Amino acid sequence: MSSPDPQVRGARNHSARSAVRGPVVAVTGAASGVGDLLTRRLVASDEIKRVVAIDERRGDVAEAQWHILDVRDPAIAEKLRGADVVVHLAVDLDLETDPAARTAYNVRGTQTVLTAAAAAGVHRVVLCTSAMVYGALPDNDIPLSEDAELRATAEATGVGDMLEIERLGRRAPRAHPGLHVTVVRPAVLVGGTDTALTRYFESPRLLVVAGSRPTWQFCHVEDLVSALEYAALEKVDGEFAVGCEGWLEQEEVEELSGIRRMELPSAVALGTAARLHRIGLTPSPAGDLAYTMHPWVVSVGRLHDAGWRPKWTNEEVLAALLEEVEGRHTVAGRRLGRKDATAAGAAGATVALLGTAALVRQMRKRRGL
Repeated sequence: MSSPDPQVRGARNHSARSAVRGPVVAVTGAASGVGDLLTRRLVASDEIKRVVAIDERRGDVAEAQWHILDVRDPAIAEKLRGADVVVHLAVDLDLETDPAARTAYNVRGTQTVLTAAAAAGVHRVVLCTSAMVYGALPDNDIPLSEDAELRATAEATGVGDMLEIERLGRRAPRAHPGLHVTVVRPAVLVGGTDTALTRYFESPRLLVVAGSRPTWQFCHVEDLVSALEYAALEKVDGEFAVGCEGWLEQEEVEELSGIRRMELPSAVALGTAARLHRIGLTPSPAGDLAYTMHPWVVSVGRLHDAGWRPKWTNEEVLAALLEEVEGRHTVAGRRLGRKDATAAGAAGATVALLGTAALVRQMRKRRGL
């Protein structure tokens, strides 16, 4: 017996989904990354009536209703009409993006989505930031309460943008009564991601700043997507963190990874990182180092109370990260080619390599000296 015609099968699926009483969920940034994974998960859910996918290009999820436009375009309000929940994931955190352009896009995009959602009658917007907003400080509790004060500054990559996104999220319900905002804060995100923190594990040695006490809590992208689904279904609201149970001490990370440490004085590590970022040799500002120095482990109690559990452990996520970055070589957040990587391996250190004659010559060449 032949299988049904694809158009007939699609019509049947649409009819079946139309009978679902669940929410209509719109996802921005739906064509790639976390947005793509969430869109796939939502269209497969029996609890979701319909999925509206918004991006600057069409993605591969045929079951979603696609709208191709920039999230900064006020016309997005019309595309959101009929949606119950918007999950806003069109945020640029690319290390190589010009910081000013990145901030302009992230802030304007979030402002537009929040305003458009209110105008379209959407009753909830879900924002995804990072547990980095709590700040990495030597006196942080381990773990931090989800209600802990946000003590981060704008000195690390993208953290200023995340703080501003959260500020906009807090203001929106006051400006638009009836609009609710949920904020999801993942720990170190792993799974097709490229951040200063994942690049830390691409180095020939793990930099440890003398006197610091690093702790590591990971979040696999699959667990983030399931937490976002919980938020979209309003099984949990407010501001909450998502990540693996517990945390790993630096010594455990070194033992599990097999990568040896290089310990440097704080002044050397921070000073070198700041200078190299200032002259454009590395994408990571010195502020990124704080998140490898001080604890910022968070409780995931609100998700637990809602019945959510992570599928991944910290050990499993670390193993997945090491497999993902195998063959990549990074020094102080800067990706190296194969020839440079050989030199980095021989030097055997992340920050120590930055003072070599090769980089000095490169700096002089850029300055025309």
